[in-house]
Amino acid sequence: MRRTAKLSKRLGQRLITQLVLKGCAIRRGGRLLFDGVDLELAAGEACALTGANGSGKTSLLRAVAGLVRLEAGEIGFGAMDPAEARGDGLHLVGHADGLKAARTAREELAFWSRWCGGGAIGEAAEALELTTLLDLEVRRLSAGQRRRLALARLLAAPRPLCCWTSR
Repeated sequence: MRRTAKLSKRLGQRLITQLVLKGCAIRRGGRLLFDGVDLELAAGEACALTGANGSGKTSLLRAVAGLVRLEAGEIGFGAMDPAEARGDGLHLVGHADGLKAARTAREELAFWSRWCGGGAIGEAAEALELTTLLDLEVRRLSAGQRRRLALARLLAAPRPLCCWTSR
């Protein structure tokens, strides 16, 4: 019984149970994009950021991922250490798909699955209707097929927190 309690406690510390933003502000190129942003999401909840081009939506997601520094405020991941959460607990899919054009879709999906600690790619490919495209070079895929391949990485190597931007 004690082992189970200790294991549960350790696992609980390694899971992102919430995302909390408090008083967040970001400045880019000398321009304040936003300030005073607060958000609290519990596990299983979703949020859509909306706003005009250049208003800071992608910058905020990049800050959650640790790629952009906040001007003010803080970002927390429940009981999980922010560095660990960012390293092992989240996916960020940006405007660029990050796919290598010369690889086949299968090679690309397998690479990202291994890189992110995932497993088999078959279910991810099937879920996004990519199975018949796996042996094509990425350069031969349409923009929509490339986007689905980029999203298949999220299924092949699931993480507790997924952030993605639209084009």
